[in-house]
Amino acid sequence: MKAKRELNEKEILEIKKLVAEGNTDNISRTVFYERFFRSHPEIKWAFLASMVSRNAGWSMADLKGEWFPKIISQEKIAALLLTYERANWTIFEDAFPQLVLYALSKQYRCSMMSYLNDFHVSRFMQQEWETFFTTRDEERLMRALIINEQHVIEKPVLLHHSLQKKVFHSFLFNVQEWFHYSTVLFPTRRGQLYGLTVKGFRHTKNRVELGKKLAKLLFHPDYFHLFYDFSTHTPPTGNRYDYEKYMGKEKEGRMLREVLPIITHHQREKVEWFTSRRTVAKMLRKEVELNPFDLTDWYEKKRSQIKIVVELENVIKPRG
Repeated sequence: MKAKRELNEKEILEIKKLVAEGNTDNISRTVFYERFFRSHPEIKWAFLASMVSRNAGWSMADLKGEWFPKIISQEKIAALLLTYERANWTIFEDAFPQLVLYALSKQYRCSMMSYLNDFHVSRFMQQEWETFFTTRDEERLMRALIINEQHVIEKPVLLHHSLQKKVFHSFLFNVQEWFHYSTVLFPTRRGQLYGLTVKGFRHTKNRVELGKKLAKLLFHPDYFHLFYDFSTHTPPTGNRYDYEKYMGKEKEGRMLREVLPIITHHQREKVEWFTSRRTVAKMLRKEVELNPFDLTDWYEKKRSQIKIVVELENVIKPRG
């Protein structure tokens, strides 16, 4: 790359303004990720982020839907919603400046990644972006971004004292996991669902491994075109009908923006999570080969089970 181009203060503020616009809510994040991937398909993480973001949107809308409010108090629903929203907001706040600076690097044909310091991005990602400019290893960069995102949410979300008590170490979280919200689904317009489930969501290593496996599934040569076709033909609404309509089902519940107001977040001073290469060396390695998991039948059975359990629970005891 040629000599570095300097960004002035106004340009940096414009980037921050763009990031804030994209980080308005779940729908805006999904759209920004998808648009970026279409313009820069070599940054595969952006498409993965958009598809995982769709899952978060559906999950949040479900919390305000027909079933959850019958057995869970509004206070506990609010805690789960805040957890989803806070995690995804935090990831976007860290990741999207990286994507914008990458796009500028392409435009100006010089690395702009030194400006990651202005956005408090980890030293790990600063090094990985420079490695990418040298090697053009798209798979490694995607793995690096997965590792980074899961470490970024560790302290402000997973270890947050309030959320630890209300969500991650509560019966509510175990119920939420059983309701399959720890399963990430990739739909197709053929009505098929593929996906994977994370076990031990609280542990960073497990979330990273899930991310790597999801990436392998999403970009599997036999299935990528199906997932991309779904994405390009299905604007995100934050409702499971986005993919259930391809399964011949009727719409249930409302769109996410109809049930969830804009949540304002405040970023405390970010702490550098990266300490040494030893902590991430194993995570950066390629994942083992993976056979795609068709979860269409599982999904149908699970949805039926949920309705039965909720109806019985609502009859047996009041929500709480």
